[in-house]
Amino acid sequence: MSERTGWQRIARRIRVPMGFVFAGVFLWLARPTGWTLLVSLVLVIPGVWLRAYAAGYVRKNAELTTTGPYGYTRNPLYLGSMMIAFGFAFAGGRWSIGIVLAGLFLAIYLPTIRSEEAYLREKFAGFDAYAARVPRLLPRWTAAGGDGEGGAFSRALYLHHREYNALMGAGAIYLALAIRLWLLRS
Repeated sequence: MSERTGWQRIARRIRVPMGFVFAGVFLWLARPTGWTLLVSLVLVIPGVWLRAYAAGYVRKNAELTTTGPYGYTRNPLYLGSMMIAFGFAFAGGRWSIGIVLAGLFLAIYLPTIRSEEAYLREKFAGFDAYAARVPRLLPRWTAAGGDGEGGAFSRALYLHHREYNALMGAGAIYLALAIRLWLLRS
């Protein structure tokens, strides 16, 4: 296995716990309005959908998935997470939340993505050709035409990856923001 930097290893380990810490700070700082909550759905709903769709294709560590959303971006799960996070940052009604969030994504997710790419490059001979056709994060307009690995959407994979947790988490955050809005109006 290729040598990963110390920060890449740390970033991979702290990305989920840091998400929970940031969610707590976010809820404390948030100043939502009915309008910011409504407009945030433009990013949150497609982000949750993208994560669910991608989870139904990926067979982690077993094969290089190049079909479905993986034909448009190499990291649809992270792209979905970013859409959800920035949607909630907008819902929070503070630019400072979005700025801090952007910094956290650059500091934590970029090294994580690079680390995962190094792993995929070692494990799957076709990764470099795939990476040449499909962008790292921002999607192509049309599918790159994968080699068929990854097949069709699988509900079983979606359930196996427990991606329904993203939907439940988004619902919980909206509930917390609605309570926060109600308390701010009281």
